[in-house]
Parts: sequence; C-alpha cells; structure tokens
Amino acid sequence: MRQSLEVLLRELAPQVLGTLARQYGDLDSCEDATQEALLAALTQWPVQGVPSQPRGWLLTVARRSLVDYWRRETARRRREERAGEPQPFEVPGADEQPADADDTLTLLFLCCRPTLTPAAQIALTLRAVGGLTTKEIAGAFFVSEATMAKRISRAKQSIGHSFERPKDLAAGLGAVLSVLYLIFNEGYTATSGPSLHRVDLSTEAIRITRLLHRLMPAEGEVAGLLALMLLTDARRPARTDSDGSLIPLEDQDRSLWDQVAIQEGIALLTETLGRFPVGQYQIQAAVAAVHDEAPTAAATDWRQILALYTTLEHVAPGPMVTLSRAVALANVHGPRAGLALLDTLNAEDNTTHRLDAVRAHLLELAGETDQARHHYLRAARTTASLPEQHYLHLRASRLRPRVDAQKPLRNRYGGGVIIKKDTNPPTEE
Repeated sequence: MRQSLEVLLRELAPQVLGTLARQYGDLDSCEDATQEALLAALTQWPVQGVPSQPRGWLLTVARRSLVDYWRRETARRRREERAGEPQPFEVPGADEQPADADDTLTLLFLCCRPTLTPAAQIALTLRAVGGLTTKEIAGAFFVSEATMAKRISRAKQSIGHSFERPKDLAAGLGAVLSVLYLIFNEGYTATSGPSLHRVDLSTEAIRITRLLHRLMPAEGEVAGLLALMLLTDARRPARTDSDGSLIPLEDQDRSLWDQVAIQEGIALLTETLGRFPVGQYQIQAAVAAVHDEAPTAAATDWRQILALYTTLEHVAPGPMVTLSRAVALANVHGPRAGLALLDTLNAEDNTTHRLDAVRAHLLELAGETDQARHHYLRAARTTASLPEQHYLHLRASRLRPRVDAQKPLRNRYGGGVIIKKDTNPPTEE
C-alpha cells in the first residue's frame, strides 16, 4: 500500500508544484507548500483512503499552506501585499484541467533553462521534478547537503518568479534531454564512489523521460532517449559480480539482461525510426539495440555498429563518439586501425580516463603490453570510481612488464616483481 502510494505521490508532485508555480510564481514557497501537502497525504491517505481526485486534494492543502505562510509573513513584516494575490480555494478536484501536463512540462523546461549551469540544471530537476530530497541529491554527487542546498537555492534565485512556458519548446528540448541523459549516465556509471551504479538516479531519469515522452509523443529524440536508457539499463544486472566488481560487456552473462526492458526499447526505436528526423539519441539507441540483440559477444554485428557511429559523428561529433567509433573500427579492421583513429584526438580531448582506457585496451589487443599497462594505470589514476579503478588495475596487473637487460633493474616491491626503471613511472597498482 505505502509503496504504491509513494509512486502515486511522486507522479503527482511535479504536477502540483507546476500548477502552484504557474499561479503564484514563487518556486521556493510553492515547493515548501507541495512538500507539506505530500506529507499530509502520506499521513492521512493510508487511514482515510486515497481521494477520488488526489491532485485536487493536494492542490487544496498546498494552497492553504501557502496562504498561512503569506499571512504570517504579512503580519510579521507588515509589508505590502504580494503581487499576484492567491486565488480563492477550490474544492478538491475543481482544478482538474488539462493544464497540469503543460505545468509539468513547463517546470521541466524551467529547471533546464540554458542560463543555468549543468550542475544546477541537474540538481533543480531532481529536486523539483524528481522529488528527491536535498540530502539524497547531495549523496548522489558526493557533496555536502549544505553545498547542494546552496546550489539549488542559487538556481531558484536565477529563475526568479517567472513561470512562463517557453514559446519554442523545440529550442529548449536539447537542454532537457541532455540533463536527463547526464542524470541517467551518473546513475548507470557513477563518476565517483564505491559503487558502479546509482540505481536511484538511473531509475529517476527513466521515469522523467517516460513522462516527457507521454507529454511530447511527436518528438523522435525523446522516444530515442527513452529507448536508449531502457536498452542500456537492461544490461545493469550483469555489469557487476557479487562483490561489486565491474564485468565488461563481452564477459557478461546475457541471460541476466532484462528482456522486458529490451523489448520495450526496441519497440520504441522501431516506432520512431523513419517517422522523425534522425537524431543522436536514436542512433545511440540503435547501437544499444545491436548489442542487446546479439546472443553472444562474438555474434555482435560490429560492421553495423561502425556504420551507426560513423553516422553519429556527422550528426553529433565529439571525442566520446570518436572513442566509440575507434572501438568499433578495431573490431572490424583490427586494433591498429582503432589506434590510428585515437591518434586524431587532441590532447585536450583527454578530459576523462576513457581515452587512456580505450587506448590501453586496443594496445593490449595489438600486443603492445608495456604501453597498454602504462595507459591502464594512467586511466586508473584519473577516474574517481572505485570499481573502475579496481578493474583497470586488474587489467594492468595481468600484463607482465617487459624487462630490458640494457637498463638498470630495481625491485619496487621488496622481493616481488622486478621491472625496469622508468624515467616517468606510473603509480603503484
């Protein structure tokens, strides 16, 4: 009972907040009032039963909370009446109108407005649309609750009291999709911390994207992003072993993949491709579908994946796309071809550990074990994810360093492995 109630309230929360913010303009106060209403529902509904029109019930309680707050502030500060006086109370259900979908959509676009930094966009989206607490959001990104509270507060101040739906939704849709994809990626592969996954974030990203798809069914890239998330998240049960260690795609037990999510993702992709202009998320979803449909790693159609990444480089070029194409190219034409493509990337493109990790993998396939080991270790130094560090160190440890008889030797481990002295040695494994 309580679990289904929490699911219902999570769906209704952005609708209530969006309606209040549209009517009264003060996002901060409206959010507090929404939380008061949700708390009242959690207390009363299990005893009294869920109202026939729960959104109207929540709106009524939230409006009462707002008016009480404003009355207290007026009496205490003796200031002029706020602009936009609250409308009279309505009976529960009287406000049930189609505007709730528009309000939720407006709220989402408001949280992702381009004037905010990506960090602020993510935090505000998770708070206002996702309903996560400040403490939960802070924990997801390994910052203090006070730091995250300040970040969210600054974002709200930047928005001000304006609650206007963008005139051109298509112009702002890219930012919304980017924020949702960032949230999903952080949940699917956490950039730091002891766990590879943050299931709460990836699940919330899928939920919000599903909501966006329901509100904007004619946008192909929304469907493409939802398909991409489902097809990718379907592999999550097989990505780690019992102790949380990372298992690469080629070694995963594919019987553990979520076939229901895979079928839903493929159905979405099938309905979308050919009906709408092709975008980056649809192409990435197609790549994920090729992986998911392969019964074994050896059966993966790498030529099709290479063709898709080649197309993606024309649609949305970037270093991460080039990295992915290099892997596909190596699987089709050999590791040397992939390494040659990596050499086209500039040094400034190496902003994460992934360039070194991919280079190490291809060097290992090419038989360049010393260089592969060096890049595995360099990648391990760069990432803050403990499971990825462990995996990269493990790959490096399996590559025996080559001993050069012309160079002086030293025992770095006091009686263990003997390796040649390097003028710029990597850190210890």
